[in-house]
Amino acid sequence: MNKTPNNKAWWLVLPVFLLVAFSALIPLMTVVNYSVQDIFDQNTAYFVGIEWYQEILQDERLRESLFRQFGFSFAVLAIEIPLGIFVALTMPKQGWQASVSLILLALPLLIPWNVVGTIWQVFARGDIGLFGWGLNSLGVDYNYTANSVDAWLTVLLMDVWHWTSLVALLCYSGLRAIPEAYYQAAQIDRASSWSIFRYIQMPKLKGVLVIAVLLRFMDSFMIYTEPFVLTGGGPGSSTTFLSQTLAQMAIGQFDLGPAAAFSLIYFLIVLLLSWLFFTTITHMDKDKS
Repeated sequence: MNKTPNNKAWWLVLPVFLLVAFSALIPLMTVVNYSVQDIFDQNTAYFVGIEWYQEILQDERLRESLFRQFGFSFAVLAIEIPLGIFVALTMPKQGWQASVSLILLALPLLIPWNVVGTIWQVFARGDIGLFGWGLNSLGVDYNYTANSVDAWLTVLLMDVWHWTSLVALLCYSGLRAIPEAYYQAAQIDRASSWSIFRYIQMPKLKGVLVIAVLLRFMDSFMIYTEPFVLTGGGPGSSTTFLSQTLAQMAIGQFDLGPAAAFSLIYFLIVLLLSWLFFTTITHMDKDKS
């Protein structure tokens, strides 16, 4: 017997949906308006059409920041995804050890972003920071405030320390959802640890890993606070990512028109990447069904 779906519950969330849509639409339309205007002051603005978009697309800062942003995001994924899987595999499955492990993993995620930058700002100093002083004591010429490579690697290491826990927790939840019968069958067949990981654990983790990759890529692609607090975007522009380039243009230079065009291009890039990940997840769900 086919039942007619009851969609009356949508009326309960409709006011919230309209409120969120309204609060998001006004700022977006304001940015769109600024992106086609040359604004001199509060009462003086001239329509310039797509001039700011053409200028931004030809701006070398956008290209450099975009290249730097993609490099950072892909490096984050290349390190955090395998490391998170490894941590999840080595965690105890039950008992008080599992509870302690989950609490310890969750601690970095509870620290605010600006505090993370401040912690690493002190931790990586060559004179008083344990990390920086330790490297210099070993003979490594490390100085994240003067060396662009050191600064970039320090920001990357800081992000790995902060967010690998999220990947590990997601993978741990996926591993715990695997029925014990799979492991019992593998034990009967005398499967090796690698075979169990390849044919049982990894296929079951695919959906979780797609979510982990989506969350980490989007978050790393919009990173701002941590590198701003740690390095201020320097030395030079080695750690100046897209979000900080936009902030410098809008707040530092007060170029509202170009900054608005920049923000819309940035928004479209994020939207396109989100759509690609959403399409991947949808196809995975269809394949499973």
